Parts: sequence; C-alpha cells; structure tokens
Amino acid sequence: MYDKILLAVDLNEESSWAKALPTAVTLCRTFGASLHVVTVLPDYHMPLVGSYFPRDFAKKAHEAISQAQHRFIDEHVPDDIKVQSVIVDGSPWEAIVKSAKKLEVDLIVMASHNKRKFADYVLGPNAEHVVHHTKMSVMIVR
Repeated sequence: MYDKILLAVDLNEESSWAKALPTAVTLCRTFGASLHVVTVLPDYHMPLVGSYFPRDFAKKAHEAISQAQHRFIDEHVPDDIKVQSVIVDGSPWEAIVKSAKKLEVDLIVMASHNKRKFADYVLGPNAEHVVHHTKMSVMIVR
C-alpha cells in the first residue's frame, strides 16, 4: 500500500514527532516502506529577510539543522527502517508539499498541534494546508 512515507518534523518541538514517529515507523514496518524525515528551514534567501543575517548564515543554519536531524534519526529511528534525511527551505506547508511531490511519497505523516503556545499557533495551520494542497494521502496523528 505504501512504499515511501514522509514524516514532517520540527526538531525544536517534540510534539511534532513524539506520536507521529512511532506511527510512521509502524507503517514502514507493516508495508516495507522507506521513511523520509523532512525538516523545514525558514527561507533566509529572501532579500528582505536575508539582509538582517550575516552572509553565510543560511549555509551555517543548513549545516546545523542537517547535523541535528542526523542525530535525531540516529537516536529515534530504529535501524531496521530505511531512512532518508531531507532538509528543505521555505514555508513549512509549501516545503512539505513540494518535498512530497519531489520524493514521490505515498503518504505524509504529520502531528496535529493542540497546544495554545505561540509556536503551535503558527505551526498548527500547516497540517491543514498540507491536507488541502496535496493529492497524496495525509495522516494527521493526534
């Protein structure tokens, strides 16, 4: 049923993966699917935004998030799961949709954010946008 599963994670928010990761791992094991862990880095290349950061900030941020994601995978994804680390730039929901298309995944797994913190307010609508803007199946884990 599924060959490739995309798991969207925010490495700074455990709630973005604490329940979604075990679900994605179970699905990978059940269907023999590969797991594609996607983390979105804000787009620092926009002229208005980029002018406030040092010239090599985006490169350093990308390297740091890549290292953090590899640590995350090493610590949390079981060895029997075929996994790919994916770092993308842009708005979260658009980057997730574009990554899913590019990777040709069968399923996107995301957490639903229910808390009322500011970060969750900003991230909460992303799941809704992904559901409405992709033709792939999306599983929202609560």
